[in-house]
Amino acid sequence: MTFAMAFHLILVMKRTFALFFACIAAFGLHAQKNDTSFISRLASEILVNGEAYENLRVLTKEVGARLAGSPQMQKAEEWGFTLFGKLRPDNLLLQACEVPHWVRGGKEEAIAYETREWETNKNPRKSGRSLAVLALGNSVGSQKPIAAPVIEIKSFEELEKKKDSIRGKIVFYNYPFNQTFIRTFQAYGDAVQYRVNGASRAAKYGAVAVIVRSLTHSTDNLPHTGTLRYDSAYPMIPAVAIGLHDADWLSKTLQTKSITIQLWTHGQFLPKVVGHNVIAELRGSEFPNEIITVGAHLDSWDVGEGAHDDGAGCVQTIEILRAFKVLGYKPKRTIRFVLFANEENGLAGGLKYAEDAKNTNERHVFALESDAGGFSPRGFGFSGTDAQFEKIMNWQPLLAPYGATDFIRGGGGADIGPLQRNFETAVAGLQPDSQRYFDYHHAASDVFEAVNKRELLLGAVNMAALIYLVDQHGL
Repeated sequence: MTFAMAFHLILVMKRTFALFFACIAAFGLHAQKNDTSFISRLASEILVNGEAYENLRVLTKEVGARLAGSPQMQKAEEWGFTLFGKLRPDNLLLQACEVPHWVRGGKEEAIAYETREWETNKNPRKSGRSLAVLALGNSVGSQKPIAAPVIEIKSFEELEKKKDSIRGKIVFYNYPFNQTFIRTFQAYGDAVQYRVNGASRAAKYGAVAVIVRSLTHSTDNLPHTGTLRYDSAYPMIPAVAIGLHDADWLSKTLQTKSITIQLWTHGQFLPKVVGHNVIAELRGSEFPNEIITVGAHLDSWDVGEGAHDDGAGCVQTIEILRAFKVLGYKPKRTIRFVLFANEENGLAGGLKYAEDAKNTNERHVFALESDAGGFSPRGFGFSGTDAQFEKIMNWQPLLAPYGATDFIRGGGGADIGPLQRNFETAVAGLQPDSQRYFDYHHAASDVFEAVNKRELLLGAVNMAALIYLVDQHGL
């Protein structure tokens, strides 16, 4: 080959590569323009015609609290199945799973007295201080009133140091939320160990009951419930959460006085019952065997109405399906919309969903959960490979106009966690503004009136947009 021929070949190759990359760039711009247009249509449909807020009103006011195993659980499943059915999905089913049936059994009582007065007064109730408490989920009842001196413990390290002083006492775990954590879920993750494991840790050293500072930084005195786990190696003892005002009073009083608390709780487990994941599906047109899941948990604790936790996520999930159907969207991949059973005190729904998927060799490529309240969306937390996260980061400008600008590593949800573990599925969780979430979390204040319609719908917009982008472009 002569020099002239080689030079000519190089010129041809350069022009060919230039044309190739120009075509790729043009295709990318065209795809981005289409994405921007469709997401805009999604947002307009949801913000103008969205039904999520009214659906939430019905769920909270007509169904109400819906703890696993309760009659309201069944009523909530019927509500979800009916709403999904009206939207005419390609498939609609109830996926059965066995769920626990814990009941509170009655109103808890905790009355504080000076120990000296309790020991000498024949009828001290008149002078006692009634404390705002709620039994922790899955906790045993006291069967009858129990009375014991209180010992304040501010960490598990302190518990170990004072282990010889625990026997026969009520342990008061006074571990507050860390106010310096701007992301409030970090404060929750730091403090939740005392609610989950505190009872058995104290029972190991002979405690007769535990009182746990509520997991919140609210300004009211409402106690916040939530699940605990007993270690079978130690006795199961009653456990309650206490409101912050009363927790602060108790801590301050214990600095100068000995306090005895009379505690009475009634919690117990009844036989397990059958619950259901409620599932609607849009069948994929190009890759039907690739499955995208979007969902939330349908159950709630028995106090409040479960509006933020997790009624908001449920109605957002339903709203995404409604908007897709209205716009005539035909997904490339199969999209499943799931209202999970029993997240709060057992996770039976999420485990069953992943188990059935494994048994049928399904291919799950992505899962998204909303379980952080119906507040203004701030972004998403992602768990997946570096390459997947890099691809998702490229979509940030498409979602930024609707509030989702904060894309971080690490996220998902309890219900979709088993998918990630079983299939190494990429997962994500909607991250709304979290500053007020723990004011309501697991408390009587978690009611419909605490949810803002506009914020709720914006969350649905961002979820719908992300599901659309994963469906169109894959991960």
